[in-house]
Amino acid sequence: MAVTVLKAGLGRVASLGGAAVNRLLPAFQANRAFQTYSLPDLPYDYGALEPYISGEIMRLHHGKHHQSYVTNFNKALEQLQSQKDAQGIVSLQSAINFNGGGHINHSIFWKNLAPTKEGGGEPPVSVLASAIDDEFGSLDNLKSIMSTLGAAVQGSGWVWLGLKKDLKRLTVVTTANQDPLVSKGLVPLLGIDVWEHAYYLQYKNVRPDYLKNIWNVVNWKDAETRYKENL
Repeated sequence: MAVTVLKAGLGRVASLGGAAVNRLLPAFQANRAFQTYSLPDLPYDYGALEPYISGEIMRLHHGKHHQSYVTNFNKALEQLQSQKDAQGIVSLQSAINFNGGGHINHSIFWKNLAPTKEGGGEPPVSVLASAIDDEFGSLDNLKSIMSTLGAAVQGSGWVWLGLKKDLKRLTVVTTANQDPLVSKGLVPLLGIDVWEHAYYLQYKNVRPDYLKNIWNVVNWKDAETRYKENL
């Protein structure tokens, strides 16, 4: 949410111009609260998702890649505080979106997964199961759609099960790089990271195998909680 708010603020500043911008900058900066973010703990051990996702991947993915997004997000927010003109503020938008989005996406991703002994891979029940059947025909169809779209992402990105909150309808979309799903006006329920760092050490360049196996550790209980909270 912080990324969305910041982008909205930056957008309003950028839409003005010249003297008008410079007159409004002091008020914009005064209303900007500086908050730092930290790497969240995993709710399971690094090796808990094996054999589907190796402990080595999880250690690097969480401890190195996610940490890097957090570090650079905080750095961009700190730089934002010291900007004196509109150009300087807007120049940070890309770094805030990329690194803040990376932090948001991965914070969801870790909770979207669970070891098999803790319910990972168990199909959803109750209202989310019904919504999936209504929108996609079956859980297997949803998995197939997400796996196909995820495999087709060019370069790096994510595939998501999202909620159109106003319509209370489920949808599957992809996002590029670290763009958060809120940038599409959707509520994220389940996200699968298809950046190479999420699978390459184990699956090499065979992304479809990773997408086939990750369903064994998907935490549908977490996705259902997110769904219920946003109905």
